[in-house]
Amino acid sequence: MSPAAALGLRPWADGALELTLAGEAARLLPSGALLLAGRSTLVVADLHLEKGSAFAGRGQLLPPLDTRETLRRLSADVEARAPGCVIFLGDAFHDRGASRRMSEADREALEILGRAADLVWITGNHDPEPDGDLPGEAADEVRLGDLVLRHEPRTGPSPGEIAGHLHPCARIATPRGAVRRRCLVTDGERAVLPAYGAFTGGLNVLDPAFSGLFRNSPVVAALGDRRVHAAGVRSLRPDRG
Repeated sequence: MSPAAALGLRPWADGALELTLAGEAARLLPSGALLLAGRSTLVVADLHLEKGSAFAGRGQLLPPLDTRETLRRLSADVEARAPGCVIFLGDAFHDRGASRRMSEADREALEILGRAADLVWITGNHDPEPDGDLPGEAADEVRLGDLVLRHEPRTGPSPGEIAGHLHPCARIATPRGAVRRRCLVTDGERAVLPAYGAFTGGLNVLDPAFSGLFRNSPVVAALGDRRVHAAGVRSLRPDRG
């Protein structure tokens, strides 16, 4: 059986891609959010809110719109899917002071999300101490049946793990040339989610940081403009030096 067949990959009319993770059905949305429909849970990784303002404070002037754009997309996902819970896989904020730099409008957007769904903030390396004034609750990791959700993937086998941190991207060969996209990478036992934030970069899945994570041949689910596309390892290319 091919890796794609083992994962139960199935495209949805709304652009999402269904896949099986540790025996549980999930859907990767074109936004990069992972929907665990059977658990009414939406999972997002690495928002890095207020990255723009952090860079501005160091003299690198980026448009201060990353938080607003990221929360706009998240609000749209929550409105469309109506999950009972949203789990942030760490690095939701770019640094310890990020939540205090948020505009009143952006903080209100978070409050609205907190009224629409339960929010769980998994701690990350950028935000090890979540703001106590945020709606929801903080956790080091979350277990849902056979799934374990955490920020940084563990070395060695870790069945059921859903993590972020690495910001996976894939450079995929196509008949018209290679394209580079954010992606989820998985072998069906565990998965690393794409970064959800508007200003986040990405690490090629062929980077050594991913080696050793997957016991089986992995598949990437790459985010297109309107839909998620599956690709096998043979179509992956390293970034040009």
